Amino acid sequence: MTTSAASWRSDREVDAAAGGAGLPGPSIASSRERALRQRSEGRVRIAASAFGGVTRLTDLAEIGALRARLPRGGPGLEAVIVNTAGGVACGDVFAIEAKAGPGAHLTVATPAAEKVYRSDGPCADIQVRLVAEAGARLDWLPQETILFDRARLRRRYEIDLYGTASFLSFEALMLGRLAHGDAMGEGHLEDHWRVRRDGALVFADALRLSGPVGALLARPAVAGGNRALATLLYVGPDAENRLEEARALLEGARCEAGASAWNGLLCVRLLAPDIETLRRDATSFLMAFRQAPLPRVWAT
Repeated sequence: MTTSAASWRSDREVDAAAGGAGLPGPSIASSRERALRQRSEGRVRIAASAFGGVTRLTDLAEIGALRARLPRGGPGLEAVIVNTAGGVACGDVFAIEAKAGPGAHLTVATPAAEKVYRSDGPCADIQVRLVAEAGARLDWLPQETILFDRARLRRRYEIDLYGTASFLSFEALMLGRLAHGDAMGEGHLEDHWRVRRDGALVFADALRLSGPVGALLARPAVAGGNRALATLLYVGPDAENRLEEARALLEGARCEAGASAWNGLLCVRLLAPDIETLRRDATSFLMAFRQAPLPRVWAT
C-alpha cells in the first residue's frame, strides 16, 4: 500500500522524536526558523517487504522537492530518488528514509549526478536513514555528487541492520567541475556515517573539508591533487571473506584504490583526478562485486 503526505507526523512530533524512529535530524520547521534563505525542502520515505519471495512496495510518502519513482525490472525493488528542485543550494534541507523488511531486496538510486551549488553562507543539509531487517538486502547506489566552488554541504547517514541483513553503499564525490574548467577553491563539506548491527556500532566515519578546499586536496597527505573520491561499503555475514575478491577486482584500476575488511564489513576507497576515471573503475567493480547490473538510471 502507499500513503500520502498526510501520513507524515507533524514537525513537532518529529522534533520530539529526534534521534529515534522516523526521519532523522532537524525538522523542516526548525530548519525554516534557522535558515535565512530557504531554497528547497524535501522528504521521502520508502518501505519494501517480501511476499512469497517477491519484494513489493509497502509504504511511500513524499513531501516537497523529493519524489520516488519505481521503474520495473531488475532484482528486488528499485527506487529512484528525484530532486525536482534541480540541485542543492544554500540552506536546503532534504531527508531520505528507506526500509527493507525481512527478506526484502531494495535498491535506492538517483537518476543523475546531484549538483551542490555555491552558497553565500548557510550549509545545505542532507540526512539519510536506512534500515534493513533480518535477511534483507539494501543497496544504496546514488550517482555522484558534484560540489561547485564555494558550495557548503553537510550530510549524515544513519544505517541500522538487523540479524543477517546485508548492506551495500557507494558514494562518489567530485569537488569542482573540471570538465567545465571550474575548480573548487573554497567551500565546506561534512560527511558523517554511522552503521549499527543489532544496535551495536560497527562503522563510524567522518570527512570534513573546510575553507581552502582546493589547497587541501593538493596536499600529498590529503588527495595529492585528485578531485574525485568515493567510498564503497559492504556490510554482511560474508563481508570479510570477500576481501581478496575485492582486491582482485581492483587490479588494473586507473584510480588509486584500496580495500580492507574488519568487524563484519568491507570498505573500498577510490581516488582519481576526474569523475570519468573514477566512474569507469567503480562501475566495473560494482557490477562484478554485486554480480548484477547497476540500476538502469546509471546508463541513461
